[in-house]
Amino acid sequence: MSLLKKTIISIISILTLILLVNFSLNLWLTNRLPKVINENNTTLYHFNYDELKVDLFPSNIYLTNLVISPKIKPKNSNAKIGVYSKIKTITITNFSIWHFIFNNIIKAKSINIDQPNVILYQKEKDTKNIRKEITKPFEKLILVSNIYITKGKLAVISTTKNKIILSSQNISSNLEGIIVNDAILDNKIPFLFNKYLISCDSLFYQTNAFYTIKAHKIKTTNQSLEIKKFEYLPEYSRAEFVKKIPKEKDLFTIKASSMNINSIDWGFKNDVFFINAKSIVLDDVNANIYRNKIPEDDLSKKPLYNALLRKIKFPLKIDTLLIRRSKLVYEEEINFIKGPAKLTFDQFNLNATHIQSGFGLKKAEDVDIKVECRFMKDSPLNIRWKFNVLDLNDNFTIKGNIQNFDIKSMYQFTKPYINASFDGVFDSYAFDIRGNDKSAYANASLKYKDLDVTFYKKNNPEKKAKLKNTVVNLIIKKDSKDTSKQAKIELDRIQEKSFYNFLWRSIAESLKKILI
Repeated sequence: MSLLKKTIISIISILTLILLVNFSLNLWLTNRLPKVINENNTTLYHFNYDELKVDLFPSNIYLTNLVISPKIKPKNSNAKIGVYSKIKTITITNFSIWHFIFNNIIKAKSINIDQPNVILYQKEKDTKNIRKEITKPFEKLILVSNIYITKGKLAVISTTKNKIILSSQNISSNLEGIIVNDAILDNKIPFLFNKYLISCDSLFYQTNAFYTIKAHKIKTTNQSLEIKKFEYLPEYSRAEFVKKIPKEKDLFTIKASSMNINSIDWGFKNDVFFINAKSIVLDDVNANIYRNKIPEDDLSKKPLYNALLRKIKFPLKIDTLLIRRSKLVYEEEINFIKGPAKLTFDQFNLNATHIQSGFGLKKAEDVDIKVECRFMKDSPLNIRWKFNVLDLNDNFTIKGNIQNFDIKSMYQFTKPYINASFDGVFDSYAFDIRGNDKSAYANASLKYKDLDVTFYKKNNPEKKAKLKNTVVNLIIKKDSKDTSKQAKIELDRIQEKSFYNFLWRSIAESLKKILI
């Protein structure tokens, strides 16, 4: 037999042997995998699929039409509890056959999950139980370096309320460089990773009984979070909200065209959660704050912002917070008869630096907040506010000035709230307030002209109270005579009122002292 023939026969024999081994291993793996999955499935869930296919070369495993459902059914046949999921395809790539043979664990480079549709029927918001029942058992079955999810759907349904509390569409996720070991499994986050990217087309989340969060698009990576069309919306109308709260409370409605968080660093250190960010930027915010005076007063102490940040129980640091091209409206209503009194801040721009909690700090830079806006649509208003989170006396300074303010524009606030209207112009008003948790000291200056006050009858708001108007306009000084009038005031803080009430009272006292 010639050397060529021997070589050809040898090659054919080797190839035949390889094919035979490949076929045998494929057959063994195809039969063995379902047994391993069932034997190692210590979860509370069944796993069913239409087809399981193994390719020894290039070491891939394919699952189609995977269905996940609870093993234990509720007594009520119509009720559901736990996770129900359908997944179109799962591809496990570059798995280690020897690891599987000797350890009964599928160790692979990556797992690709296509079109998962996951619904969680949940009694309570208990993520610990979810991880215990679902996530942890898989750690004994499969180890991968990368997880890729495409075109996913997620819904969480409250079984007590029979209502969706969380939903998201078109979810894509890349999680790369995953590390899992016995030490890491005991951490708050039971794995480490090098890189992640998560995105979705929509988000709905009911944060509590009163508010929901909605977003159009979300994208987050190791370094950033981008949200388009963010909305924080009340669940109830104003009248319904007032009926449901036992004490006075603000109702918020917030919309923003975009929110970007840059250079994020977050996680757990010594089991303590932390989050740092270089900047948070919100654009085109439209915020409404509404308060009704019908519910009884909340007489609990209202901490100042020093204390609120100081008492946060984890490290938080935001180098810069920017709010740009925005609008803020504050409305306060005595009842539902007259309509709310309104204060508006248009073209609102805020720049705040060194925002941080006091957790673990011995030294901190001052929080520095600058605001530029148009008050009541027309008048330029500038504010500079500083405080330190570690100051146990809660000292603060706040300075501001407003130019060319037509007092008549306050009609929509003063008419429904104090049954009065004003005419005149504040050419310039400036204040410098230094305060703490107990009291405030303020210097103010005002240059004004043509001041006139009109009061209306309490029982007939459309008619003027002639006697009161005569007396008041005799008392007030109608003109500052082309000079700025000065005033100094001292004011005790009402502990059950907010910082903004403290600020407003300080301004009102300075104006009262100048004008009367």
